[in-house]
Amino acid sequence: MDLVQQIKEAGVIGAGGAGFPTHAKFTAKAEYILLNGAECEPLLRVDQQLMERFPDEIINGLAAAGRYIEARKAVIGIKGKHKEVIALLRARIDALGLAGYMEVMELRDMYPAGDEQVLVYELTKRVVPETSIPLKVGCVVINAETALNIYKAMAGQPVTETYLTIAGDIPRRMTVKVPVGMAIRDVLQQCGITNPDDYAVIDGGPMMGSVLSGLDGFVSKKSKGYILLKKDHFLIRKKSVSVERARVISKTACEQCRMCTDLCPRYLLGHNMQPHKIMRALSYQLADVKEQQIAQLCCECNLCELFSCPANLHPRSVNKFYKQKLAEQGLRYQPVTIEYKPRAARDYRLLPSKRLVAKIGLTAFDKPAPMTAVDWRPEYISIGLRQHIGAPAIPVVAVGDQVQAGQLIGKIPDNSLGAAVHASLNGTVTEITDNSIVIKVG
Repeated sequence: MDLVQQIKEAGVIGAGGAGFPTHAKFTAKAEYILLNGAECEPLLRVDQQLMERFPDEIINGLAAAGRYIEARKAVIGIKGKHKEVIALLRARIDALGLAGYMEVMELRDMYPAGDEQVLVYELTKRVVPETSIPLKVGCVVINAETALNIYKAMAGQPVTETYLTIAGDIPRRMTVKVPVGMAIRDVLQQCGITNPDDYAVIDGGPMMGSVLSGLDGFVSKKSKGYILLKKDHFLIRKKSVSVERARVISKTACEQCRMCTDLCPRYLLGHNMQPHKIMRALSYQLADVKEQQIAQLCCECNLCELFSCPANLHPRSVNKFYKQKLAEQGLRYQPVTIEYKPRAARDYRLLPSKRLVAKIGLTAFDKPAPMTAVDWRPEYISIGLRQHIGAPAIPVVAVGDQVQAGQLIGKIPDNSLGAAVHASLNGTVTEITDNSIVIKVG
């Protein structure tokens, strides 16, 4: 069985972000394989600790993937501030005999260093074209936990657990290994708060994550963190504004200062992403959304909305609104530029992480979240059939079946992009819906 088949059978997906099925990334050859260890979202502490705890596994998983796609070089990108982890990785690369093939490159401590296209430029000085992917410039990108899962897949271990950080305005900040399908409510009980009703929870990082409408959801393979803040915190209030309300506010108050564009990471890479023009279109009620196709270049990093705008408006929400309108009409942005180069001012407009953390009111909570062992004993788990980009998995078990941890319970539909799903704990299947498989544990 070759590496791609092992990865496919193990259900490996991007551990964070959109959850792209990893086996689909390795169908073409590339010049570089890059490991994204930037973890640029404030407060999240997963990747840096995984690289410290499992350096050999991550290095070997990255090397195996790189050799499969015939990459001439493997590069680990990690922020320079993690000096001890960097020293450890370099020592283990030497010890494993990979010094001629793999190197560690230090990234600046700025946001969004972990944006895939920003990372490609920082590590290779190549600009990914508009609407394209890193493969277009000879690169494949995976993150630290994905490399760890590739290593495990080579040993026949499917993805049944994920690592995530619990942080914010809480007594106990921690990073934990959690079985896929755990109830979010049960996970959050570990952080030491007595009344969860006083808090709002951001699913993911504070910049790109969304506020959960309730705590009845379940952990998926791509869960990377939960940020708990009091409901009156600036970040919660800002993220809770509806798209319609955001449009009204932006339409009436935008002063066309261009700050959203001048600090946009994709604009600084040379792309035509210009949020101020989208805001202008909203103000003038332009009906022809075809003219607003640049909205599709938005990576939704949220820097424009949470940092750049001096009037505290909602450029990212407006971009997202137009992206939805364009999708409804089947319109796609057509690039006109062939060669891209970063804007001359880019180096002077990069946003230091500490400055971002201060602006969004998280300085008091920007503290370690150490890896913590937890003995999870849930009564039920609910494993999603669509934890990834692509088609949902098809159940291969029935209600009443006994399942073991690691057992395949959902397969990829024929001729579709998708990912297999596996039971994370032993138990009995009690319910199967269009979205999930519920297992009574024990």
